[in-house]
Amino acid sequence: MTSPPTLSVNRTAVQWSPVCGRYLVAKGATRGHGLLIEELPFAVGPKCNGPVVCLGCYETDPDPEEELCNECGWPLCVACAQQADNAHFQQECRELRDARARFFRLPSGSSHCPQLDCIMPLRVLLAKEANPERWDNEVAPMEHHEEERQKDADVWHADRVNIAQYLRGPCQLANRFSEELIMQVVGVLEVNAFEARSPKGYPLRCLFPYTGILAHNCVPNTARSIYPSEGYKIRLRAMVDLEEGQPLHHSYTYTLDGTAQRQKHLKQGKFFTCQCERCQDPTELGTHFSSLKCGQCAEGFQVPRQPTEPDTSWSCASCGSDTSNADALAMLQSLQSEVNAVQALPMAAKRLEEIERLLRKYKSLLHPLHFIATGLRQLLIEMYGRVQGYEMVQLPDHQLERKAELCRQVLRVLNTFEPGLSRTRAMNLYELHVPLVLLAKSGFIAGKLKGGELRARLVDAIDLLKECVEILEFEDKSSQEGVLCVVAKQALKQLTLSVEGLGSELD
Repeated sequence: MTSPPTLSVNRTAVQWSPVCGRYLVAKGATRGHGLLIEELPFAVGPKCNGPVVCLGCYETDPDPEEELCNECGWPLCVACAQQADNAHFQQECRELRDARARFFRLPSGSSHCPQLDCIMPLRVLLAKEANPERWDNEVAPMEHHEEERQKDADVWHADRVNIAQYLRGPCQLANRFSEELIMQVVGVLEVNAFEARSPKGYPLRCLFPYTGILAHNCVPNTARSIYPSEGYKIRLRAMVDLEEGQPLHHSYTYTLDGTAQRQKHLKQGKFFTCQCERCQDPTELGTHFSSLKCGQCAEGFQVPRQPTEPDTSWSCASCGSDTSNADALAMLQSLQSEVNAVQALPMAAKRLEEIERLLRKYKSLLHPLHFIATGLRQLLIEMYGRVQGYEMVQLPDHQLERKAELCRQVLRVLNTFEPGLSRTRAMNLYELHVPLVLLAKSGFIAGKLKGGELRARLVDAIDLLKECVEILEFEDKSSQEGVLCVVAKQALKQLTLSVEGLGSELD
């Protein structure tokens, strides 16, 4: 029986530049939502610096006394122990068993299991032996930034001891894998691996050698979906219409962070400074996503003069007053500490009310669309309608209007930074349709809306649901987004029937 091709769909081409190295371009004109790449992973495994997980399904914190593999003694849940085809049995189990490499239980309360940091690199090394051609052609050329990684001596030493020396020592693999090769694999994973979720929602890492050479941009034009039900296959789609030869971009950082925060993440984790249009624009494409309220005038906002420079000053376009980068970042750090403290509160009414309080407080400090304010709005969207005392059926009209406005403000940002095929946009579209429907119905019952106006507002909600479904229908059915797609389809069907019934009544 032949194995399925690792790259079953490819509508891209590889190019090279001194700045990006290898990168991908569209092979032909592609419509938004169009499929560009379909690729199976080279390896799948647990994340680095994580807790104890089952090596079959990645469930966190399996029972430390009972849930261990009968063959090698490493973490494996009861369910996976009964599945001969799980990843652990097929890959590292025999190596660990034959070497008698013991797994040491962590002290109670420990959140990081350094011993498991070796598993994903080991799976890559075993895949190299099983598929040397794919290793030579696709994985070996991948960036691993050894010189930059060595500058962080503590991390380099920890990886060398916990991974390279552990695999060559206790795991008895020194005659198969050199320390240099192992550290190359560690770097390839650090720079290129994608995070995914298991069917039960547990985090893990996947290495896709071809898709992984996508260039970065803080306004991506491609979206990826990983399918646990299909062996963690990745599908890359166009977020928007693409021209032939257009470079393909993915965001390797959180698009809803400000420029300084994205730059820091990319420098530390990917070892480069982003020079995209958004990063170089002090206003972040007109959103003022990092802009601070000027303390010297009533109308102005301070923006960084040179956003990608760590020592930039901040200047107000209205009055010209300056603030040092150190002072600006210190204020943001203080606000972020407040936000973190509120986020840690239990999911209850007090948490919602405290977030609203922070938003009111920050009006005098931040631009209305600032990334901290946007993050707070996203939290409120998730809470209105779900926490006790603020259940959806109990919300008065002014709170339904509040939720709708929160959704619109977040979507205004997302339409700029994640246009088109965006899971985050889809989830906010779904959240927005709910208060719009309830407001329309309550307005009609109260006599504020006539039948035609009610129908028009419900049609607006239908349009939101249609776009939500169009985006999420590409997600794995077992994922959170896939489940929401089913719910959105049901809501769309019911709402469409209601509008059709209303139309016949009006006729």
